[in-house]
Amino acid sequence: MSDRSVAEDRAKAALIGGALGDALGMPTQLFSPDQIRETYGFVENFVVPVPDHPVSKGLPAGAITDDTEQALLLAQILLESDGAFDHHRWVNALVEWERDVKARGSYDLLGPSTKRAIDAINSGTPPEEAGRDGDTNGAAMRIAPVGIMMPSDAPAALVAKVAETCRATHNTSMAIASAAAVAAAVSHGVSGGDWRDVVRHAIGAAKLGAGHGHWVAGPDISARICWATDLVRNEPAERAIGLISELVGTGVASQQSVPAAFAVLEVAQGNPWRAAVISANLGGDTDTIGAIAAGMAGACAGMNSLPQNRIAELNGLDMGIVETLATKLVAERFRRFGGEEAA
Repeated sequence: MSDRSVAEDRAKAALIGGALGDALGMPTQLFSPDQIRETYGFVENFVVPVPDHPVSKGLPAGAITDDTEQALLLAQILLESDGAFDHHRWVNALVEWERDVKARGSYDLLGPSTKRAIDAINSGTPPEEAGRDGDTNGAAMRIAPVGIMMPSDAPAALVAKVAETCRATHNTSMAIASAAAVAAAVSHGVSGGDWRDVVRHAIGAAKLGAGHGHWVAGPDISARICWATDLVRNEPAERAIGLISELVGTGVASQQSVPAAFAVLEVAQGNPWRAAVISANLGGDTDTIGAIAAGMAGACAGMNSLPQNRIAELNGLDMGIVETLATKLVAERFRRFGGEEAA
């Protein structure tokens, strides 16, 4: 295949892989590993959430959540923004999105950092100031489109675009470093790169990302990613799940869930569906960790690596929209920056 065809294939796999991880983790999010085992057993197929689930109740098996929907929304705003990212259009789109999901009866709404920032902007706070306290994983969970659009061989430009899209809701060093690591991993995959080199690209991007936004106290994201992947290397999945849950952490904090996603990628050996399965059984923010890990894996492995029967079982994902957005983002990548070689 040509570089352009590879990029389009990898871009679609990044978005669809992310949706698979999101949907598989949807019923188990917020549960502890013990609760997951008691309620569902070992999750390796799409299951219906329990009737009293705090955020997933009423959703069918295989339903995507805010992780996938906001990633696709960000892709649209990136394509609609002429040059500089349109913060006001982005914030208005998020508000409209939340209104729509409420009308659909969903309980999985905007995350704490995004909600707080939108309330501030609607009260007159400039977008560049509204996100100064946003340090959770909301930016990282939806950042894949930036990785698709921006080339991996221009890390400073990629991280600058990540920071630009984070400004209104997650304008902190922690969130930007985390989102930059994920975007760099996706971009590396879209360029034709292998999952084994992902951590190197992610660490470099995280270091650059930490220089953007408002500083917040917390561990170095690049060091956490390196440590988390080393922690689980060559460990069997069952033990790795325990190590990630107990030591890395699986909460909404960027310094937990993003290193956890890279650890999952390591345990899964770059296999998107295996990454989704491991994530779904971790406990905590399983849908977001799954979306990030399986999305990065998909970007590095392509559409042939994704289980077609599982894709057919997804609920709420319009494949036509996914393919159109992936193709347009890749077109922007080549229009603005030309071809590139995987590093």
